[in-house]
Amino acid sequence: MKLYTKTGDAGQTSLFGGKRVDKDELRVEAYGTVDELNAVLGVAAAHLRELPLEQEIHAIQSDLFDLGADLATPPDASPAASGWTKRIQPEQIHRLEEWIDRFQAETEPLAHFVLPGGSPGGAALHLARTVCRRAERRVVSLAKAEAVTPEAIIYLNRLSD
Repeated sequence: MKLYTKTGDAGQTSLFGGKRVDKDELRVEAYGTVDELNAVLGVAAAHLRELPLEQEIHAIQSDLFDLGADLATPPDASPAASGWTKRIQPEQIHRLEEWIDRFQAETEPLAHFVLPGGSPGGAALHLARTVCRRAERRVVSLAKAEAVTPEAIIYLNRLSD
């Protein structure tokens, strides 16, 4: 199997289920930004190796694959495509909330904004936060035009926190 297919040379791609759409469609932009977030988290994880946060980052990256698949499967996809697509579940959102509560309890209350930087890992996490907020905006835009799983927006909202 070759790495290139030439099927996107005219500016189109396939969603799960086979539907062809332009590469700048809202749905493609939304799951593409989630993919970008996953890559930025990979950079953060590489800088934060051997720290307790690494496990949480890897779990989030796994969740983001589920979210990307969810967004790449339109509501009118075939039952077969929809049936095997993983979707963000309320338990994944709840897990994020538990982590946020735990991290908040372990740190002093913030009295001001934190400047991005400080360390390569910290800077990468700040970048991930901003990409996450952009992904959330893209998914909200998509939700105005097409059906989106409500958990997709909620998950990104919690993650940006």
